[in-house]
Amino acid sequence: MLLDTYAGKINLVYIDPPFATNGHFKIGEERANTISSSNDDAIAYTDTLIGADFLEFLRERLILLRELLSENGTIYLHIDYKIGHYVKLIMDEVFGRKNFRSDITRIKCNPKNFHRKTYGNIKDLILFYSKSGNTVWNDPRVPFSDDDRERLFKKVNKEGRRYTTIPLHAPGETSNGETGKEWHGLPPPKGRHWRSNPAVLEEWDKEGLIEWSENGVPRKKIFLDEKDGKKMQDVWDFKDPQYPKYPTEKNMDMLKFIIEASSNEGDTVLDCFCGSGTTLVAAQLLNRHWIGIDKSEPAIKVAREKLASLPDTLFSKVEYEFLKEL
Repeated sequence: MLLDTYAGKINLVYIDPPFATNGHFKIGEERANTISSSNDDAIAYTDTLIGADFLEFLRERLILLRELLSENGTIYLHIDYKIGHYVKLIMDEVFGRKNFRSDITRIKCNPKNFHRKTYGNIKDLILFYSKSGNTVWNDPRVPFSDDDRERLFKKVNKEGRRYTTIPLHAPGETSNGETGKEWHGLPPPKGRHWRSNPAVLEEWDKEGLIEWSENGVPRKKIFLDEKDGKKMQDVWDFKDPQYPKYPTEKNMDMLKFIIEASSNEGDTVLDCFCGSGTTLVAAQLLNRHWIGIDKSEPAIKVAREKLASLPDTLFSKVEYEFLKEL
């Protein structure tokens, strides 16, 4: 059904599938009583598919998701460290190794003091792939911490602005062209060239944007107040809710971050293991269309409650679809 309508139209997929734990996940007893008096109905979902059966289950769905993705679409697959390396091989097969973007380590909780003969586990991983090389990427930034400001921008000018300096040259010798010529009587160092045309360097110097060392070496000033933060790295500290409404519920800020990084307003986001609906709420808040899928009745109930708590005005802007089967 989805292929008939959405083939090549999904811009972003985030999925948090079962982790092949061979277990049952229950919602809290107080909440279970609001769904049914039967204790069996307290089970949110079962995760009993393991080994090769689980991997084939996931592989079949990844093939379908690839067909649903637009040419500039991306997929983030959230998985456990015990099975994630096997899943990466499948994603390499389905999406192509060339379309692998990142293996993101996600800090999921505070350190635990378990008595096990191994290191404490505080992380899981997110496998990030694109469908092609032409992908949506909004280059997300995160704010500088106080330590970053003092460590990375150590200098302060007379106006009180923090700054650092970078070389004016870059690797690669240019024998012809302007960036290989002398500037202020200085040639670029051997095997390098000026980062910009000497005419641009001259303008920067007039504007006070170049700092000259005592030895006459020029460097470009980079001011803290002109930077919009630092590039996000591949270790994320997005801990899960301490008292979740649904088992394995993920961090809302993390889902917002992913959606803003790899989609634009009006794009369509798909989560076919949507659980408590955190992805759907994040997409709604960020003015994206969304499709949520889950076969668990408790999951659908929790997700609908979350969505119902949002202002009605948001739903006048966003198209959405809630399905029970992929």
